[in-house]
Amino acid sequence: MEWIERLNQSITYIEEHLTEEINYDEIAKIACCSTYHFQRMFTYMANVSLSEYIRRRRMSLAAVDLQNGEEKVIDIALKYGYSSPTAFNRAFQSVHQIAPSLVREEGISVKSFPPISIKITVKGVEEMNYRIEKREGFRIVGVSQPLHREIEKNFEIVPQMWQKAGVDGTIGKLASMMEGQPMGLLGVSACGSEEEWRYFIAVATSQEIDDSLEEYHVPAGTWAIFTGSGTNLSIQELEQRIVTEWLPTSGYEYANAPDIEVYLNADPQNTQYEVWIPVIKK
Repeated sequence: MEWIERLNQSITYIEEHLTEEINYDEIAKIACCSTYHFQRMFTYMANVSLSEYIRRRRMSLAAVDLQNGEEKVIDIALKYGYSSPTAFNRAFQSVHQIAPSLVREEGISVKSFPPISIKITVKGVEEMNYRIEKREGFRIVGVSQPLHREIEKNFEIVPQMWQKAGVDGTIGKLASMMEGQPMGLLGVSACGSEEEWRYFIAVATSQEIDDSLEEYHVPAGTWAIFTGSGTNLSIQELEQRIVTEWLPTSGYEYANAPDIEVYLNADPQNTQYEVWIPVIKK
């Protein structure tokens, strides 16, 4: 399928540039999606983040180079983008659990992480409930923080935001302002190609705001909206199934618009929620 072929072409690009600085934006262009959405898809499909995959591939090749014994450790470090021997040692040991200087000793074992290849597999035993909606743009208000361009670095930022918003009264304040659709507390990842990446805890509303809140306008577009319930972990599982099971055969692909999580109730152990994925027809 064309969508899967583009993903594999992006992986080929990575392989061809492992000894160079790899541009995430360029990888995403090959896959015809935003840098944010590519990293998200890659993580869900490969079960490893993009940056970690690249590190593992580089350290696999570095181990082979060390075993060949023709290059100095410092030269191999520079070859794979590490100007500091300390940084290279740290990266190498995190993958192989031994120092690079020991690889040439007889009987030393190292790990190999081959290039991945993405294929369609038979899944879908459990149903997914969704609908497709075209929506006009709408205004949200709330609080936000900038996100890193490597999405795995945000795994601490977002939970801390939610915890702080619950403690300082922001969530209660936002809940009292809700009006219109989507009706619920929103987690919005605004990570388009032409904007600073930010995460919002917000609600849709037309009410005036004070200096403690900010506004953002979600653009008009088409959304695949999935429903679910459970814990915060279950929403992550649903998002993974959307990317690995629904999206490849749906006739849609990611659009350059925010991802939205809509929390319909406040029970953390049995949350009712919707996941809004921006899509366009292939």
